[in-house]
Amino acid sequence: MAVQPGFTFCICPDSALLRQHIDALYDEAAAGAAWEQHIFWGDEDLSRQFWDHLTLQGLFSTARFLVVRHAQNLPAESWKRLSSALARPNPQVWPVLCLEGPWEKGQPKLPAAIAKLPCLSFADKKGWVWRAPGLDARSLRRHVQARAAALGLVFEGDSLDALCAGLPAEAAAVESELNKLLLLTDEGGKRRPVVTGDLRTLAGVPEFNVFALLGDILSGQSRKVWRAVLTEQAKGEEPLFYLLVMLQREARQLWQLLAGEQTYVRPADLPAKRQAAARLGAAGLAALWDAMHAAELGVKSGRVSPGQALDDLIGGLTLLFSKESSLPRHRR
Repeated sequence: MAVQPGFTFCICPDSALLRQHIDALYDEAAAGAAWEQHIFWGDEDLSRQFWDHLTLQGLFSTARFLVVRHAQNLPAESWKRLSSALARPNPQVWPVLCLEGPWEKGQPKLPAAIAKLPCLSFADKKGWVWRAPGLDARSLRRHVQARAAALGLVFEGDSLDALCAGLPAEAAAVESELNKLLLLTDEGGKRRPVVTGDLRTLAGVPEFNVFALLGDILSGQSRKVWRAVLTEQAKGEEPLFYLLVMLQREARQLWQLLAGEQTYVRPADLPAKRQAAARLGAAGLAALWDAMHAAELGVKSGRVSPGQALDDLIGGLTLLFSKESSLPRHRR
C-alpha cells in the first residue's frame, strides 16, 4: 500500500457508500500487515478504550484501525482533544473519522467547531480527506456498474437500463437489489447473466409486501400468512427462494434500523419498520436469520424439498413470533 496517512476524514451522507469506502481502506491496510479494526460512535462520545487505542504505543502492539462513525456528533471538547492527539501521529494507529451529516449545494454542512479544526485543514493539505456527496441520477449508473462488477453480475440487453431506472439514488438500496439478483441468477453454483425478466422481482415488491407478511407473522395471523404464500405459489413458481430474498432484505433493514444506521426505507414505511425492529429486538432478528438459513441449507443439502422447506419456514416463524413477547428486549 502507499504510505499510511496519519489519519483520514471520510465525509459522506450515504452510510452504505461510506462503509464500502471504509472497507476498501481497511483491506488496503490489512494487505500489508495484521490490523485490528475497532469501531466507535460519535453519538456516545469517545470511551477510554478509544483514547487508549489512539495514544498508547508498545513494542509488540498490534496495529489498530480506529473508525469513528457519526463523528460530527462529538462534543466540541472531544474534538479539541482529538485534534491535539492527531497532531502527534501514532504509527501503529490509523484513525478514520466519519462525518455523515447532510450536504447543501454540493458541499458538506459541517458544524463550525469541526470546520475550523487545525486537523481538518492539515488533512486537506495532505490529501487525507475523502468527500462523496452520495449518489444522484448521473452517478447512480456508474455505481451500479462498479458494484455489479465487484459482485460478478453481468447484464444482458437493456436489463441494466431497466434496473437503474427503477432504483433510488441510495447505495443501500443498490446493494440490496444487487444481492437479490445474485441469488436469483445463481444456478447450481454457476452464474448466469441478468435479463430483464429477473427485474420482475424488484418491480413486484409492492405487489408482494414481505414487510406486511412479517407483520402478519408477528401478530399471529397465520391464515393471512398462508393465503399470501399460496397466492404466490398459484402463479406457477416456487416462492421459497423469492420469499427468502425478500425476507433477507427486510431483516437486514430492520437490523440496521435497530442499530441506528441509515438505510433506504420509503418515508411512509419508516415509522412502522422502526417499531417492528424495536419489537423484535436483537434476539428476534437473530432468530429470523436462523430460520431463513435453515430453510436455505435444507434445500441446498437435499434434506428437504423447496415446498417442505417453505412449510417449515412459515410454520417455524409463526410459532416463534407468536411467543415473541418472551424474547429479550433490545435497549438503547
